[in-house]
Amino acid sequence: MKILVTGAAGMLGSDIVDRLKGRHEVVGVTRHDFDILDELMVRGYLLQEKPDWVIHSAAFTNVDGCEKEPDKAYRVNGEGPGSVARACWHVGARMAYVSTDYVYDGTKGEPYVETDPVAPLNVYGRSKLMGEAEVLKVLPDALIIRTSWLFGRRGPNFVEAILGQVGKRDELTVVDDQVGSPTYTPDLADGIVRLVESGAPGVVHLSNEGTCSWFDYANKIFELAGVTGISVKPITTEQLGRPAVRPKYSVLSKDRYFAVTGHRLRDWREALAEYIRQRG
Repeated sequence: MKILVTGAAGMLGSDIVDRLKGRHEVVGVTRHDFDILDELMVRGYLLQEKPDWVIHSAAFTNVDGCEKEPDKAYRVNGEGPGSVARACWHVGARMAYVSTDYVYDGTKGEPYVETDPVAPLNVYGRSKLMGEAEVLKVLPDALIIRTSWLFGRRGPNFVEAILGQVGKRDELTVVDDQVGSPTYTPDLADGIVRLVESGAPGVVHLSNEGTCSWFDYANKIFELAGVTGISVKPITTEQLGRPAVRPKYSVLSKDRYFAVTGHRLRDWREALAEYIRQRG
């Protein structure tokens, strides 16, 4: 198959491109040569390349930044996917759209399944949900992948933010009342490619196995990196006071992904250990 990947310079997009190489013909595009808000440009590019699939990973992913710039969030995360979807329809391509666990309000208390009601608490979640709706309105057989808490080699992430404090302070405060599943982008990329190869339509949840709070996550990062001399203190979300409200529990059930592919991503701790080993 010929597969076009948007956001190919990003943390997830670059890993998707890497995973596709040698398996399919892959075309990676960045915002410099593929403006998702310019529908004529998008359609022209797809007419030229004639992909079988488009994997749309380009997004405005700064959660607090979306709260501060809601117009940009709704344009990039809401209108942009619709533009790509209409171009896909025009050229007869299938589409996979990467969405988020933040479409849920976090009150369920057990892993969310794909049919659970959505109720995003922040602009980022609402803009991504708008993107889902825009895509499915045009392409009812589109693949929507909801994922969570990404970390990877080619982008800013929580692991680097935590390790970046080493040598600068002897105490960190990290929230302990938000629970989710950290997801390693090379693992996620592999799962997305498996879903595309399966031809699955509809919403599919996908993340690494296992759950933790951000506080647990920070402690595991220091443990695996062999960091000593810095303590991590738990605080509440309210004490942190970030601009965007986050769901308290956004763990995703991966049963549908397993049913479609017969595969599960490894535990987040194993993935984190690999990430830390590779960063040196």
